[in-house]
Amino acid sequence: MDLAQIQPAGNREMEEMDSSTVPILENNFKKTHFPGMVRQKSYIFDGHGNYYNKEWDLIEGNGKQFCWYHVELPKGKQKLSQSAQHLIDVLCPPLKLQDILSLVSNGPFCGHVDGALVFRVNSPGPPSSNFTFRLAARVTENSVITVSLGRVPRLGFSPVGRSLLSEIPSIETPRGERQQGSSIVIREHVLEFLLTMNHSEEADNPVPKSVSNLVVHVIDTHVDHLQDVVTQLEMELDSVELELDQGGFALKKEMLDDRRFPKMHLNLQRLLQVIAHGEQVFPRVKEKGSSKHWFASEDINSLEELIGRLRRLKENVGFLANRVTAIQAGLDSWQSEQINRKLYYLSFLSIIFLPLSTITGVFGMNVGGVPWTVQKDPALKDGFRNVMVLCLAMLILVLLCFIFPALYSRLSAWRQRRSLLRNWSYNRRSFLRRSVGIQESGSGGYLKI
Repeated sequence: MDLAQIQPAGNREMEEMDSSTVPILENNFKKTHFPGMVRQKSYIFDGHGNYYNKEWDLIEGNGKQFCWYHVELPKGKQKLSQSAQHLIDVLCPPLKLQDILSLVSNGPFCGHVDGALVFRVNSPGPPSSNFTFRLAARVTENSVITVSLGRVPRLGFSPVGRSLLSEIPSIETPRGERQQGSSIVIREHVLEFLLTMNHSEEADNPVPKSVSNLVVHVIDTHVDHLQDVVTQLEMELDSVELELDQGGFALKKEMLDDRRFPKMHLNLQRLLQVIAHGEQVFPRVKEKGSSKHWFASEDINSLEELIGRLRRLKENVGFLANRVTAIQAGLDSWQSEQINRKLYYLSFLSIIFLPLSTITGVFGMNVGGVPWTVQKDPALKDGFRNVMVLCLAMLILVLLCFIFPALYSRLSAWRQRRSLLRNWSYNRRSFLRRSVGIQESGSGGYLKI
């Protein structure tokens, strides 16, 4: 079957649809169009390792041919209902509302919807965050429809026959001269980007020969994307630890004020949630795919390897979370030391000024009888003494309030020990009395208890 004849056939089928089959709700619903808001990619595969770009007609392939339609939702501050409207705009018809809801809803899911295998790993975080991942797929025997939030690296296919990774690299001399030969110069910022990648480019992707190959490819790119984010976090954490070792007071204060590590810990928890969703969904995809005749056995084994990678990735993220917690604990300890040092200085100042304030307070009392003053009134000569007695009484009362709980606990412990000793001595005297009585009676045998 010629590939050029597929697209007109799909258009004729869409034009020949009877308007009477449209539900009544269509009359009350105004279809919303969002031009340029979503990116769409569509491919058709011949089953022999070749693929071609095709129109967005959402028709399925025939025989060994199968089609792939991918929708890339924008990463921005938008509600979940707006994402659903974007999908309705590009996927309806032929998809129904239950298909749209199964693809766009949050949380993990894997099951059959309207005869198709649907799975999703959509995290409920904000869409603008780099740690919010959403990937959903609707799989049939001859077509695959996928939805992702933002661009997923290496998900598509590139017609370029040679990628950057297959080139012979060289370095640039300080004078800007290039080395002789067919090698190309790889600059530092390009190397930093490539070091965060754990996979090849789109040009190196093997073309799937079946729907099961394509499903494995989609899940593989999702795991690679998670691995890229984890690698980037590891490099960022290593650089932060190096800065903390070389930095001083200003750097640590800035990190505490920016709340850098609590934010990083929150992002790691979001990443762990995404990985946990994958651990729930992908084993079920393997289980349900094994019952399909069009799902190859080698692809089942590939899914098992991806699930193992996901579990190891979860352990790695757990180690990163522990490192972030340890660094934050170190910064908190450093901040506590700074606060204690400042409090020590304040305590030292208070020790210096406490005698001075006591002397000024005593000689500043407005009573009679204060020594070394000119107050000679006999009626007021006992005022100072009375005030000092009152202060001494208040001091004793405050000390008693603090000492009374300790005294009471000691008194209670002494009375308890005394009662135990008294009971022990009474029991010992009674036992000895009974032993002596038995010996005097001369009766042998055992002692009755």
